[in-house]
Amino acid sequence: MNVRPFTNEDLPDMVRLLNQCYENSYEFIPFTEEKLLQEIKERPLQVLVVEESGAVKGLVAYASGTWGEEIEWLAVERQPNSEQAETLLVREVEQLVKGDKIFTVVDAGSPEIGKWARWGYKPEGGLYHMTAVLNAPKPIPRVPERAVLRTLRPDEEQKLVDLVNKAYGWERLRPGTIQDWKKRDPAFNEEWVHVAELDGKLVSVVVSRVDREYNEYFGKRRGYLGPAATLPEHRRKGFASALTVKAMNFLLSQGMDSVALYTSERNEASVPLLKKLGFKIAHHWKFLYKHFSKA
Repeated sequence: MNVRPFTNEDLPDMVRLLNQCYENSYEFIPFTEEKLLQEIKERPLQVLVVEESGAVKGLVAYASGTWGEEIEWLAVERQPNSEQAETLLVREVEQLVKGDKIFTVVDAGSPEIGKWARWGYKPEGGLYHMTAVLNAPKPIPRVPERAVLRTLRPDEEQKLVDLVNKAYGWERLRPGTIQDWKKRDPAFNEEWVHVAELDGKLVSVVVSRVDREYNEYFGKRRGYLGPAATLPEHRRKGFASALTVKAMNFLLSQGMDSVALYTSERNEASVPLLKKLGFKIAHHWKFLYKHFSKA
């Protein structure tokens, strides 16, 4: 077996392998060559393929982004020596690691966790996909008396960027983000960004969007909420709950009949709060990390 970087000539085999290996995954939307190449370029991803006797038998992808260094798309032909091919791909992609750790994402409770454990990966946290039905407007929870809940104004993008980055403690947004969102979805504008203002300052935000790719493939009308971002000094004042409900009501007014979001399993306060607002856990993933010696 030989591992090498992918070329565009490998795309048909890569699409076949990905669609075959992930066809039963939660809310999986099949790849096309165009969609796959676009995702590789946009993220960007480094993709390796393993071939045997000139035929592509598997692939793996490496990403280095906001959440750290990650292994994606470990997809191998179903054959007697498939685990040998998987092991070879994992070992090769680990050579791309620049820091002291890398992670991958696996369904909670999946037998795949045992396989990754043999490669030295251990569970460290996870992610919930939560959904709620939208069938009637909800009353908006109370916030401090001086607070104003409204939508973002067209000239406030920099304020939004500053708020989100300070809330997270690292650079999550950059100027131009809103324009990127508009390019991806022509219906999107600042009206979809819900903010809390206190004493003339933006202190919390929730962004709503159409869950477009999901809707187009499954024929649904689901909205999506980005995670609430609140300045540290203004947390536990009800802003996240109030803006989440405001965004849910807005999505209902835009014709959505359900809404989805993601939240960390380590955010112990958010899950009970979201359940009170009508959300339920639809899916659970585990993060599996491997740590490397700095030497």
